[in-house]
Amino acid sequence: MSSTTSNSTRPHHSRTTSVLISGAGIAGTALAYWLERYGFHVTVVERAPELRGGGQAVDVRGNALEIIERMGLLEEVRARRTGLRGMSLVDADGRELKRTTEWTATGGAVDGPDVEILRDELAALLAGAARPGVRYRFGESIDTLVQHEEGVQVRFTSGDEQSFDLVVGADGLHSNTRRLVFGPEADYLHPTGIYIAGWSAPNHLGLDRWEVIHRPAGQAVWGSMAMTVRDNSELRVFTVFTSDEPVEDLLPRDPAEQRRLVAERCAGLRWEVPQFLKSLGEGDAFHYDVVAQIRMDRWSQGRVALLGDAGYCCSPPPARAPVWL
Repeated sequence: MSSTTSNSTRPHHSRTTSVLISGAGIAGTALAYWLERYGFHVTVVERAPELRGGGQAVDVRGNALEIIERMGLLEEVRARRTGLRGMSLVDADGRELKRTTEWTATGGAVDGPDVEILRDELAALLAGAARPGVRYRFGESIDTLVQHEEGVQVRFTSGDEQSFDLVVGADGLHSNTRRLVFGPEADYLHPTGIYIAGWSAPNHLGLDRWEVIHRPAGQAVWGSMAMTVRDNSELRVFTVFTSDEPVEDLLPRDPAEQRRLVAERCAGLRWEVPQFLKSLGEGDAFHYDVVAQIRMDRWSQGRVALLGDAGYCCSPPPARAPVWL
């Protein structure tokens, strides 16, 4: 879908306002769409070489459904929904302990109005809608930014420099923009001690639009989960572990080191986890991070603002599934 609009719908400015958005995730691409639609000159800078794959499933619900509909994407979003029919809880040997066709842990009520979709698929749809009038700079990030009376002077890691009227940090939990403008991450990050990793694996279980969770006996949080995605052609699997160690010791920047750490920490989990771990080094859908909250007194300073997880990330709510989970 094209994001262009007629000139009659655009506000008349003596000079087009330029906005730099850091981060091409859901928040960044959605903002790019709306800003471009209303006549702003938008640039999106993304550290990854292309739109990021992987990540968890997200729920489009409430006001978000209305926004997606106004963007003309509701039918496409619904067509890509996970379509899960229910979920099971299994023990270490894979024996089913409980099942429900009313809820899933990731999507809530099966017959509810919410639409569950993979994060990367939603971001791709949003970016596709915004792309015609938006400039993307992949493979780099903001190195420095200096605010002055007329704008923000930005130097990218490539060495290029450019001035923008506004800068928006939509670059996630570990926001580079937040660090540059508001100070060290440690001032705002409140970790829960829970770490989660997710990646794609073959659907060797033969699941049909189903979600399975294994919670080791005596453990407060579940240890592993698998859900079918992309018409049952693959599984999106997740493993969880807890630790009181310093966050910086458990969040290496190198993806290969992250995979090694996850494999080491989850080696003792049973059920199908040993088989899942064999797929850990394959593909680019791997994602690993701490579950945390970002708490800030304000989300803007001068001409720079924070959006989404960069400014107000919150831990996933625990009450999305049956009490027996």
